[in-house]
Amino acid sequence: DSPMGFIAILGVLSLTGMMIKNMIVMTSAINQGVEGGLHPFDACVQASVSQARPIMLAAGTTVLGVAPLFPDPFWNAMATAIMAGLGVGALLTIVLYPTIYATLHRIPVPDEPRSAA
Repeated sequence: DSPMGFIAILGVLSLTGMMIKNMIVMTSAINQGVEGGLHPFDACVQASVSQARPIMLAAGTTVLGVAPLFPDPFWNAMATAIMAGLGVGALLTIVLYPTIYATLHRIPVPDEPRSAA
């Protein structure tokens, strides 16, 4: 029931910056995997697995950091936008972003099964 006013828009703008940072970190991890000799598909999977913890921890600390603003009538809309957006956005970054990256770069799924090691 929070209005989408100026303060909420500030929250969405800061949320956008946090999501862009997550995507840059994920892209960097994919590129490092490819440079390290991994197949691009495996690099996408490895980046998603290896970056899940840091992305979720960063999102969790930010959500907990704005939680005290939630009861305040003035800051409620911003806290709601950041908490909900970052919670959902972090999960989408871990799952959806590597999928979109692989699709846009036309990375094929390897035919032969690969070991986890």
